[in-house]
Amino acid sequence: MRTVEKLTRKRLRRRTRAAAPPGHLTTPHLCLLRAPAISKPVPPLGRELVVATYNVHRWSGVNGRGPVDPARASFVISELEADVIALQEAMRPHEGDDPLVALADAMGLYVTFAATRVHRRGEMGNAIFSRWPIVGASMLDLTYSRIERRVAISAKLNFEGGNLDIVATHLALADRTRHRQVRALLDHPQLQGGPTLLLGDMNAWRKCKATRALDEALDEHHNREWPATFPSTAPVLALDRVYARGVQIVEVEAHRSRAARSASDHLPIVARVRL
Repeated sequence: MRTVEKLTRKRLRRRTRAAAPPGHLTTPHLCLLRAPAISKPVPPLGRELVVATYNVHRWSGVNGRGPVDPARASFVISELEADVIALQEAMRPHEGDDPLVALADAMGLYVTFAATRVHRRGEMGNAIFSRWPIVGASMLDLTYSRIERRVAISAKLNFEGGNLDIVATHLALADRTRHRQVRALLDHPQLQGGPTLLLGDMNAWRKCKATRALDEALDEHHNREWPATFPSTAPVLALDRVYARGVQIVEVEAHRSRAARSASDHLPIVARVRL
């Protein structure tokens, strides 16, 4: 295990050496909150909805070295038929079309995005898409290491009787850092108020203090057998998860379509939840 962690740190150091293009912010920042170009009429948010979380691997396929093609993961996202979708490692290029805006407009979704860091190809970070208007968005910087920059992004939705907070994140690879991030999330007012869903790539590749803390504090999911999502071609690790507070998670499953097995190194997770 230590050998794996050392190799991971070396890869992360190589990534951080790439200089950001001039004029671009290099610190985590909230940089997109947008309604679709054409808003489609939708019923009010009811007591039951479908949510999903998906690490799209910079739109670059299973091995991360192929050509950038947002259409592959976008097709998988359309297969999910989810009301709310959280994305990790989403990339907004420095020039040209924005795949997040294109996807939101094509599916009639509202979108917000927080950039974690500036990659040589563009801004990379976490996004939340919603079938209903996002009435508030915020970002929590979870960067506790010079090697890994991480954030959590939050979107607030209205439903009859109150608000639903959607929090999406991509936690660190290092155990100690990941535990600090989980404590910051659990202690944050965003997860202390009303109904809340925490979605994302938790990097829970083994039992650790971070995952135990999440399980103890947000134990309203339907079971302890998280579906494996990584690697997508033959999944063995349950890295991607949906946690809840004040929300009942009825069922959770990995989306295992042929397209999903080739669009990213992660499979998406889909959950049916009840307010």
